[in-house]
Amino acid sequence: MPEDIKVRQRAFEIIKTRSFGRGNIKLASGKTSTFYFDMKPTMLAPEGAHVLSELILARLAGQGIDYIGGLEMGAVPLISTVSLLSHIRNEPLPGFFVRKDVKKHGTRKLIEGLPVDDLRGKRVVILEDVTTSGASAMIAVSAAQAEGAEVVMVLSIVDRGEGAMALYKEKSIEFDSLFKAEEFLAS
Repeated sequence: MPEDIKVRQRAFEIIKTRSFGRGNIKLASGKTSTFYFDMKPTMLAPEGAHVLSELILARLAGQGIDYIGGLEMGAVPLISTVSLLSHIRNEPLPGFFVRKDVKKHGTRKLIEGLPVDDLRGKRVVILEDVTTSGASAMIAVSAAQAEGAEVVMVLSIVDRGEGAMALYKEKSIEFDSLFKAEEFLAS
């Protein structure tokens, strides 16, 4: 079995065990669902963080990406581990995150992790843990674009298949995911 298939299979197993559940739950989109993904237990587990980072870097290879970013809180662990693994490979891919609200103290930044004006003219990928409608990641997309970045893709760990693809197509932004919710529902 090729290595990337083994890594994807292992990531699937970890997500299924640590992050996928069934039961009535209200999603960030406001919708209710009979299943959910809480990706933090996977993203914060050493092996989970590693295999997800491997898959993301493989997906982004050769695309000339300057930065990875995402919305707090869901994307932060992922941004950190992807950026770290890129450094270990001597192919640095720095990260940033977008706050949901500007801090009321200190530097009062909306975007954290990089110097002011550093996104201008840069090719950026926005990472997301789970997408439903795509609206949450769109906050990060809009913030990066407002700083002059070219957002070339939104990449999610899991796409629930409930509208994100259509939203990003309408905005002319590529959308992809490592996994689809139906893969977990069928297993």
